[in-house]
Amino acid sequence: MRIRIAKFITVFVILLNFIAVYFIWKLLSSHSKIKVSDTVVTPSPIFNESLGVKKTSKYQNEVTFIIRAFEHFDHDIVDTVRSVLNIYPNATVLIVADTPVYPPIVFNTTNFVKFVNLKIRLTNTFKDRTPNLLIKNKYVFFIPDSTRINSKKLLEKLINLSTKEPDKIIAVPYKGTKEVKCLSLHLNIREWLIRFDEPSPTRECDSIKGKHALFINTQVLFKMPDPFMLPFPDALYIQSASKYIKVTLADDVVLNNGRELFKSRHNQWKMQQLERERQRSMYNSLELKKVIKENGVIEWYGCRRDTQRCFGSIVDETPDYLWEGKWTPPCCLAGLRQTARHVLEQLEEARVRYWLEGGSLLGAMRGGDILPWDYDIDIGIYREDITRCTWLLRATDKPITDPQGFVWEKAVEGDFYRVQFSQINRLHVDIFPFYSRNGTMTKDTWFKTHPQDREFPEYYLKPLSTIDFIGRTVSAPNNIHDFLEFKFGEGAIENPEYPNPYKMAIHGLSRGPVGS
Repeated sequence: MRIRIAKFITVFVILLNFIAVYFIWKLLSSHSKIKVSDTVVTPSPIFNESLGVKKTSKYQNEVTFIIRAFEHFDHDIVDTVRSVLNIYPNATVLIVADTPVYPPIVFNTTNFVKFVNLKIRLTNTFKDRTPNLLIKNKYVFFIPDSTRINSKKLLEKLINLSTKEPDKIIAVPYKGTKEVKCLSLHLNIREWLIRFDEPSPTRECDSIKGKHALFINTQVLFKMPDPFMLPFPDALYIQSASKYIKVTLADDVVLNNGRELFKSRHNQWKMQQLERERQRSMYNSLELKKVIKENGVIEWYGCRRDTQRCFGSIVDETPDYLWEGKWTPPCCLAGLRQTARHVLEQLEEARVRYWLEGGSLLGAMRGGDILPWDYDIDIGIYREDITRCTWLLRATDKPITDPQGFVWEKAVEGDFYRVQFSQINRLHVDIFPFYSRNGTMTKDTWFKTHPQDREFPEYYLKPLSTIDFIGRTVSAPNNIHDFLEFKFGEGAIENPEYPNPYKMAIHGLSRGPVGS
């Protein structure tokens, strides 16, 4: 009997020990620590007073945190991630980089943090390098590097704001930093143009300058063609403006800064170089050639005299940009104007009788400038005046470059001359030599694809008149209205058409931008 009691007591003590060990394990688990690289992060669950227990925020399961704007050579990624996981221990964090981060950052808690490397590598899959495929939550929260989350109610507030305005982007400013600036953005894709303006005081913007985070409904984010393009978020704002998506500044939500980055002069210099490179790459990728800043400064991102022009060879008299629903890139128009001014000055100095021809005269008549979709400038001259101009005379035998860098040459397509913007950039002015035959102006080379390329009565040139064109006064036929209708047909001035209007209509493009 005593042996049985002793066995019972022994079993009871063992059970008590197991129970004690279990509760000690549970207690330690509730205070477990998550290691992020060499930094320790302690989750901070939310305390529910009514139940007397702790629980994690339900909102963290609806949001993916994304860190996109950071630099490999000076960053605060570890402590930024720690700040997120301190408040939202089960949150998903994506760190998106163009190339593998070097030196590498190692996270022990792979359940919560994932690197997305956009660089194409044979060891990766398409999904691995496509952030959109890794976002499973309803919202995304882009936070800049060196961010500190300061409120357990942050996501709740932002989700409530987004619920009221689901089609808008919510911008969250930072405490103690320079005040953010709200800008309006005017995008003209057809003219390759973007203009920034400072709007009147409002909560709605198109773009924001200054450090801020972005909270976006995932479906809104997926409307962008490349939402992770650098520089971020500048590229995102241009894309959202193209979709007419507005940005709203949050009123009662702020974030805290982490440590100061880029304190050394060398790192500041590296940042400036990267910003310039990324900005140029962004505008080139988005096909925006002319940028007008809010302070009025104009920046050009198209072709220059030392680069090739923005469009290739012309096929069927229709440049490729017209098939894309665009007009001539503004940098090309600027190059054409510069070339035309130079050519006109040389002709006038040599006392060559000239006049605007074809679409160039049509553009002058309509708006005093090149037609916004035209790709060259046409000038007619009297053939007997060629000997008056040294450059035309010398170009008869071989191409010649004048002291200003313009290339004069005999065209390979026929008996006319061409003046190129430069050896590399082949924007050009065509000079057609006409001569009088029985009172009719004719020439030796005709273009069957140009219906307007036809003989005309010489009386249109006796006398010559003038017209405003590219910011100066130039020679033109007299009775310009009748001359253009003789060339192009009735109503040509009031209703100009693109080249090949019927082919373009078949492709769903307008036959002509009437009233533009």
